[in-house]
Amino acid sequence: MPSSIWKSRVGGWMLLLVLVALPGTGAAGPWHAAEQNTSGWYYMTPDERIEHQRRMRGFKTYEECKSYQTEQHAKMARRALKEGVVLQPRPDSGCEQLRQRGRFE
Repeated sequence: MPSSIWKSRVGGWMLLLVLVALPGTGAAGPWHAAEQNTSGWYYMTPDERIEHQRRMRGFKTYEECKSYQTEQHAKMARRALKEGVVLQPRPDSGCEQLRQRGRFE
């Protein structure tokens, strides 16, 4: 392999490693709904989880997101209650996290 190609590839990998290591760059990755940040995740079916993630990523405004989230939380709270569990509201709302990342208009 010619040394210029080798140097180019090594330089590219080094740049990628630096970007991933720096806070606020590529290390955070895109936001996604998951068990750790979604109230009632346990009470959703796999298909509902996929749909929930799709919808959360698709909102254009914070108000749309909060409206959906309030309805979704109430739905999951009802399911949890049927199993004798009282869901506690999460302090780190997905809508708040998306707003902090500048995802809304």
